[in-house]
Amino acid sequence: MRKRLLLFLTCVSTVMLAQEQTNYQPEVHGTLRGKYEYQTQEKEGRFEVRTARVSVTGNVTPQVEYMAEIDLCDEGAIKMLDAYTRLKPWKTLQFTIGQMRVPFTIDAHRSPHAQYFANRSFIAKQVGNVRDVGAMAGYMFNVGFPINLQAGIFNGSGLTGQKDFWTKSVNYSAKALFYLPFNLTMETSVQKIKPDHLTVMMYDMGFTYQRKNFLAEVEYLYKTYADKSYKDVHAVDAFVNYDIPVQNKRSLVRKVSPLVRYDFMSDHSDGIRYLNGAHSEAGTLITNDYQRHRVTGGVTLSLAKPFVSDIRINYEKYFYRDNALPKVSERDKFVVEVMTRF
Repeated sequence: MRKRLLLFLTCVSTVMLAQEQTNYQPEVHGTLRGKYEYQTQEKEGRFEVRTARVSVTGNVTPQVEYMAEIDLCDEGAIKMLDAYTRLKPWKTLQFTIGQMRVPFTIDAHRSPHAQYFANRSFIAKQVGNVRDVGAMAGYMFNVGFPINLQAGIFNGSGLTGQKDFWTKSVNYSAKALFYLPFNLTMETSVQKIKPDHLTVMMYDMGFTYQRKNFLAEVEYLYKTYADKSYKDVHAVDAFVNYDIPVQNKRSLVRKVSPLVRYDFMSDHSDGIRYLNGAHSEAGTLITNDYQRHRVTGGVTLSLAKPFVSDIRINYEKYFYRDNALPKVSERDKFVVEVMTRF
């Protein structure tokens, strides 16, 4: 934990020195999320600091940008998140090397301050959540509407596992974004990972429709495991959100947004072998997350700037089959979260 924090502080110091020499000022951002959850069946509650992120972004030249981001409290642990350099030879082409969110899915790519709900969808949290070390290229062009292509190759090690990590194969991920007419965006993506000894393939497709204050989104993910080592996984995330501006300029609340979400995930394995509850090469793939449906409803109160701050009030209703074993934190609950982005 101390090594990760020292690494981040070293990166920040290096960036600050570089900025003094090039006259490009860095931007420091932060995201704080504190929340209270109350599980209605167990009649138990808890306070939690879910996110305490700090990031430094900027340019050393118009064609070279960087980002370094660390979370001081990601479920109680310090984690290095993004650490990359991005080269932009021209406006439509870019190359990125370092650790980053791989180009895959819609909801998993949202930063905590851009989420619509207090808790992430199953796609974003369990099924399609991948950050890795590698290289990625992006290219934008227009065929009557803009298209953004992204593709990359990655270790499969993550930032903290790259020392002494050598592999004869690589993971890959590719994503295409189509900014269609009539306020519609379509996303398709594919990803190959190898969390253990077997290849896992994932395919994702989704649509986002936004017109004025209304937004609707639906996303589907399909996950397969090599050699039929585990059954195929299906996941769905669909939600609608409507923003209602508050006309009174003196009001602390500037916008009220009612919203509702449905998400689903079939039985899911993380692709790692376990024996007697521990990671072991002699083990097999197991069910880490049991099939469940969830309906989430609530309202978001957006507060005045200069800070971007939301109060997210949600109720989550879970539906399991009779023989499923719900995790401690995956049960019916009320959630009140305060998010501040600065």
